[in-house]
Amino acid sequence: MNEIITYFSTIPSSHRSLILIGGITLFWLIENAFPLFQMKYKKWNHAGLNFFFTFTTIIVNFILAFILIQTANWTTEHHFGILNWLPEIPIALYTIIGLLLLDLIGAYLAHFVQHKVKFMWRFHLIHHTDTWIDTTSANRHHPGESVIRFVFTTLGVLLVGSPMWMVFLYQSLSVIASQFNHANISLPVKLDAFLSYFLVSPNMHKVHHHYVLPYTDSNYGNIFSIWDRLFGTFTSLPKEHIVYGVDTHMEPEENNKLKNLLHIPFQESRSAKNS
Repeated sequence: MNEIITYFSTIPSSHRSLILIGGITLFWLIENAFPLFQMKYKKWNHAGLNFFFTFTTIIVNFILAFILIQTANWTTEHHFGILNWLPEIPIALYTIIGLLLLDLIGAYLAHFVQHKVKFMWRFHLIHHTDTWIDTTSANRHHPGESVIRFVFTTLGVLLVGSPMWMVFLYQSLSVIASQFNHANISLPVKLDAFLSYFLVSPNMHKVHHHYVLPYTDSNYGNIFSIWDRLFGTFTSLPKEHIVYGVDTHMEPEENNKLKNLLHIPFQESRSAKNS
């Protein structure tokens, strides 16, 4: 455990980039070999669009990174946050609790709120417009959503009181988990169901990308599935019934054109969900 702490305390930016690229590459190869759906689309064109949003997310996080670092350092120096208020416990348990809480606030809560608050949904909508969900869809976030997610991550760091090494560890696990549960991978049904009791599995998250309610408003988790099960937002749907996208933006010129995707948050609402 000490080796992990040491590594993530000083993890180079190049290694974090390798985690991102390596994960996409790995799941890209797996989904090509064992696809969940045989989707008829131009995979590289689709990837190019999603990579654009991946790069904007990286830029936003890079620009704002100093806020996250200062927040983590402040909580450590002032012994603020849940982890700093706990009695002395084994470092492994300390880490698990920290990761769970960071996932609750920085991922589950952020995701839930974006589905419930009108102006936040306008930005998150871009993620849901993807009608071909694969591993590149994981980071399909409008720059505005990247800022929103950053705010929740920073809030999580503040309330949890997590040191910076734990933040880097969480972010690395989050990247891999998101690429995994978005990947167009066909896992044995029983294996996927078993995984979904602990982690957000591919079939579990694909339900969230079904194009109509109430399925769109379910399965908000990122790494751990415990929060969906605990708060009653877990649901399932046979994969043969899943249709990707969101019912208000099903036309290619709406969901597969960069210019329109960037403008969606500022367009007129189209459904009761956004009113």
